[in-house]
Amino acid sequence: MSDEKKGDQDASAGFVPSPELYPFTSRWLDTSHGRLHYVDEGAGQPLLLLHGNPTWSFLYRKLILALKDRFRCLAIDYLGFGLSERPSGFAYTPAEHAAVVGEVIRQLDLRDLIVMGHDWGGPTGLSAAADNADRVSGLILGNTAFWPPDRKARLVGRVMSTGFLQRRILQENFFVERFLFSNVVGTLHEAEKEHYRGVQATTGLRVAVAQAPRQIVAAAPWLAELEGRVQRSLADRRVLVTYPMADRAFPAKTTLPRFRATFDDIQVVELPGAKHFFLEGQSPRVVEAIRARFTSRA
Repeated sequence: MSDEKKGDQDASAGFVPSPELYPFTSRWLDTSHGRLHYVDEGAGQPLLLLHGNPTWSFLYRKLILALKDRFRCLAIDYLGFGLSERPSGFAYTPAEHAAVVGEVIRQLDLRDLIVMGHDWGGPTGLSAAADNADRVSGLILGNTAFWPPDRKARLVGRVMSTGFLQRRILQENFFVERFLFSNVVGTLHEAEKEHYRGVQATTGLRVAVAQAPRQIVAAAPWLAELEGRVQRSLADRRVLVTYPMADRAFPAKTTLPRFRATFDDIQVVELPGAKHFFLEGQSPRVVEAIRARFTSRA
């Protein structure tokens, strides 16, 4: 069952979001693996917003504010991220995250659902969508992939899995301080930066963040299976792609052709100059594209 509380932030070492930057009611859902935090704002067709690494539902704050007049916007924090619990015995694999997202979809009885995924939110959301295909009518994809990593991605995964970089991720919050902040076009104000730092302010809160790059290689068999599941279960859904053309982690020239080859009804909106965390600077353009693509039911 879900519930609403304010100030229950034990999973993130007492961090409380700013009501100005994150003006949403916090809700929690008891899943089979732990207590998950999410927000549920607005009314209309449900839009499930799934973040990647090392972000949390805060990434979608601008979209929620702009779209809640037309959509029921639900943004979750995976277990191990944001304000959600860091449960013992949970391995933080994409398969486990996807299973929990599936629980959210079923517990909240979401139907006619649009699933949006960025970074690891792509395969996580697509897996949950494939498992609940009768509930899903549309997909929104950013820079992501739902197939096994190529040679370059495997190399990145192996490098990020070395003891040296794992220590930097855990001890220095490397993924936030170096990767996130350097892959935003424009300026993140200090208060916004603190919202990304604050939910993982200590080493113990960063275990899931450190595990994600290790899964680039470890989850390759699962990703290979997922690619086929997406083709079988979701290829005919209405799809919107909002793509940052300057992202180096998921180069558009290799990723977009695979998107187009998979989905029958796909629209691609290119975001020139945008980097990996494009929602920080390009949310107005993404909002415009979502409204244009999904407000009309034709």
